[in-house]
Amino acid sequence: MRLVWLLLFTLGAFSGIATAQDYPVKPVRLLVPYPAGGPVDAVARILVPHLGLGQNVIVENRSGAGGSLGAEVVAKAAPDGYLMLIANSGPMTINPVLRTDLTYHPRRDFAPVTWLTSGQMVLVVHPSVPAHSVKDLVALARAQPGKLNYGSAGVGNTTHLGMELLQSMAKVKLHHIPYKGVAPAFVDLMSGQLDVMFGNITGPLAHIQAGRLRALAVTGPKPSHALPQVPRVAEVYPGFELVTWIGMFVPAGTPEAIRSRLQSEFLRVLQLKDVRERLVTLGNDVVAAKGEELAAHVDGELKLYAKIIKSAGIKPE
Repeated sequence: MRLVWLLLFTLGAFSGIATAQDYPVKPVRLLVPYPAGGPVDAVARILVPHLGLGQNVIVENRSGAGGSLGAEVVAKAAPDGYLMLIANSGPMTINPVLRTDLTYHPRRDFAPVTWLTSGQMVLVVHPSVPAHSVKDLVALARAQPGKLNYGSAGVGNTTHLGMELLQSMAKVKLHHIPYKGVAPAFVDLMSGQLDVMFGNITGPLAHIQAGRLRALAVTGPKPSHALPQVPRVAEVYPGFELVTWIGMFVPAGTPEAIRSRLQSEFLRVLQLKDVRERLVTLGNDVVAAKGEELAAHVDGELKLYAKIIKSAGIKPE
């Protein structure tokens, strides 16, 4: 009997190796947990045509709950490499510390594959606001406590948490008006119904260049290639850093050989000149880092956002 069990175990091990070596033998699905046309979807559709897996990679959009509905689908999928998740902070580092109804945890239920891109946010005001720097804005907020209106793409969105972090560090209070998405918030900002807002650089960039919005500062650790003359928030408040990112994940338990194959392929594609140029045009910085670096970044952001959410007393809608 012992010999039989040993034989079965050995056959199973060789079967697993063969599966990993043969992967993929059918089309692979890449799930985007947001609607088509958004920044995460755009990155997915730039990368996918260049993947050389020997099988089609099909991009699917399944949005809802700030990206968490799609993430949940992948978390519960078979760990065989045939369903991947391209995601950002929403479902991976914000919702897990904001919501209590999630059925997954980003570190327990996912295996990071590749850190694809990062990006900066920009602090913008309507041109009528008499502030041309972060210091000006803070002085204005102190002179008129709670009267400056700022918009966000929704409670718990990075556009919301960025302003909460700034308010905490500057010890000022602004009035928050959450929207269902970033587009309507920017419409109201440009019409003057809002005074100030954080946004991913790609969204307001054209409006900044056209003079419809004024950029005060960017949120990264270094100047933005898209707005090289705009100073950093950290120059006024050292330690302020808030970057967006996009990464690739598979369900936890996916064989290492499959994860390694996927990682190598995404890292290869991210080195292609055409791919890099298209990503940069959209306001992304190409990171092209391994899964271990993405895992460490996720761990750090979970702590950061938990601190901001707790300090500000933010509750999910």
